[in-house]
Amino acid sequence: MLFLTMAMPAQAQVAVTFYSHDFGKNFPHAFFVLKGDLENGEAVDTSFGFTAVNISPGILWGSVKGKVETPKTKYIANSNPHFTVMVGDKKYQELMALVTKWRNKPQKSYSLNKRNCVHFASEAIAILGYRFNAKTKNWKKPRSFMEEVMALNPSLKK
Repeated sequence: MLFLTMAMPAQAQVAVTFYSHDFGKNFPHAFFVLKGDLENGEAVDTSFGFTAVNISPGILWGSVKGKVETPKTKYIANSNPHFTVMVGDKKYQELMALVTKWRNKPQKSYSLNKRNCVHFASEAIAILGYRFNAKTKNWKKPRSFMEEVMALNPSLKK
């Protein structure tokens, strides 16, 4: 029996951690980090958030060009981790499809009120099977939004 246990490969898993970043150089932000290994042995170490291409007063008046970005290590280190969820290859692929979908949105894709970083994160949260308040007043408040998600899903822990 011990031999069979040793011969079986470890189950591949990717940790998905959701973050918020308080006011800084630009404005608050929500994003997620993925770290782990896929079943084929591929290592995963990346992150994704959605933001305006250029931070300008134009975001207050309507839609502007948007982009999916990968926050830098220092930025992540200075952000607030809220909760981590372990996923397998299937959910990882669904998250990557979400990233592709948002990357390919027709421009002007960023809207502070309708398509911002919190909306992007909320779609990832939904893919993972967790609840969020679609009528939240926290669409422009990433930290408050993440705290609300944790309150709606008591199983989520830092």
